[in-house]
Amino acid sequence: MKRFGRLGLAGVAVALTVALTACGADEDPLANDSGGGSSAAPGTITVGSANFAESELLGEIYAQALEAKGVTVKRQFNIGARELYLKALQDGSIDLLPEYNGALLSALAKGGAPEGVSKPEDVLAALKKVLPSGTEVLEQSAAEDKDTLTVTQETATKFKLKTIDDLKPVAGQLTIGAGPEWQERYQGLKGLESLYGVKFKEFKPLDAGGPLTVNALVKGQIDVGNIFSTDSAIATNKLVVLEDPRNLYLAENIIPLIRTSANNPTVTSALNAVSAKLTTENLTATLAKVQVDKQDTATVAKGWLSENGLS
Repeated sequence: MKRFGRLGLAGVAVALTVALTACGADEDPLANDSGGGSSAAPGTITVGSANFAESELLGEIYAQALEAKGVTVKRQFNIGARELYLKALQDGSIDLLPEYNGALLSALAKGGAPEGVSKPEDVLAALKKVLPSGTEVLEQSAAEDKDTLTVTQETATKFKLKTIDDLKPVAGQLTIGAGPEWQERYQGLKGLESLYGVKFKEFKPLDAGGPLTVNALVKGQIDVGNIFSTDSAIATNKLVVLEDPRNLYLAENIIPLIRTSANNPTVTSALNAVSAKLTTENLTATLAKVQVDKQDTATVAKGWLSENGLS
């Protein structure tokens, strides 16, 4: 969710409830900045990531950008879904990770993102109001990676599909594939039904915009797939992304989420410089080097930083 394919609101609630219970009813789980479970040396920033390729690539870009400014960095990538990495941030196991403004807002705001909030600046303003104590976000980038409903060119032609609205009269004949959490998400099946009146014949739990969903779509095992907008598979397979005229999917600008205790002017400057250079286009091209060309993530990150004068 990137994306919103980024990972279980119910799980976030459970994880934070557990954390609150462990801390005591009147304590904020992120108010203690003592470092918690971190094994990093004092002054070291531990950079984390979620369990998908783009998040790890962004985490590596952050890590190398900090190292270029003399910051000591420890990496802890591929932690898992949002409920897991937010808990790691809460207990001090990590200090920093790349996030998506809309997905994070939906996860943290009671009842999900406020109605009518979808533009990047509005999402950011709302997000800042619900960030847990002891955390902050830095400047968000222009780069965006949104959830999409994507179909093959054959399916788009057969059913005359251009927008999600066009699915309403035909969805009863179609199978959709996405991560298992999509069944309970507003930015998933629930929102599609309530906002668009779209109800599919069948839901197949696969992965969050990953290779299982892409392969199932290309092979005709599903008719519609939740694929992230920067995924190179869209162009490679000439897939069709359906427009979202009712803005079910919020802005998903990439933004650094950091523990306040780990931040300082050097860190802020390094990460804001990354955000200033990161665009959807250059992120998509860079991610393709990892996903399609199978290049090493650290090597690709180093190349991106060099190309953008940040190494």
